[in-house]
Amino acid sequence: MYDQAKQSELIRFARVAVGTTVIDVWPGDGDWTRIFSDVVGPEGRVFGFVPTEIVQIKKDAVDQMRAVAGEPGRENVEAVSADLVAMPEVTEPADVLWLHLFYHDFHTALIQAKGATAGEFNRAVYERLKPGGAYVIIDHAAAAGSGTSDTQALHRIDPASVRAEVEAAGFVLDAESSIVANKDDPHAIKVFDPSIKDKTDRFAYRFVKA
Repeated sequence: MYDQAKQSELIRFARVAVGTTVIDVWPGDGDWTRIFSDVVGPEGRVFGFVPTEIVQIKKDAVDQMRAVAGEPGRENVEAVSADLVAMPEVTEPADVLWLHLFYHDFHTALIQAKGATAGEFNRAVYERLKPGGAYVIIDHAAAAGSGTSDTQALHRIDPASVRAEVEAAGFVLDAESSIVANKDDPHAIKVFDPSIKDKTDRFAYRFVKA
């Protein structure tokens, strides 16, 4: 997790505020879900969406999210699960959809095993967001010009590819941030390698539904 200053900046970047409805896609341990729950307060809502594609390899992922929702003060959190592209069927119209270090996986065999594609998911996000809603993507950067070729081996993706795919679904790029960038990352090492883990060069995009 980032330090407090970066967390606060990313929350502002994502435009998460009191009363906001947020969909946190593949929340992992629920760290961001808890943060969003605190920020949106009792008038807001946070959906912890666990794709069934993830459940295939992490059997307790939904139970883990339910445990987060059951924590004291988390009445505004709901754990939901469905196939990735069926996300709109288990959530409600949202102000923000948050995708942290997961977009590159849309181009891996794990996620594509059930037929999901990045294009289909981006269109599902467009359907589920309210007008003017924000689609926030933070991910590990690959080398410029590499496209999606490093998604499986290095778990990285070229930011330009993400932008092109998301804009193809009808979104408009509203802002980008370098707050989690690292210019010293050579972009040639798998993100889980101890030499670069937690220090990868990352990009942050905020798209809006026109």
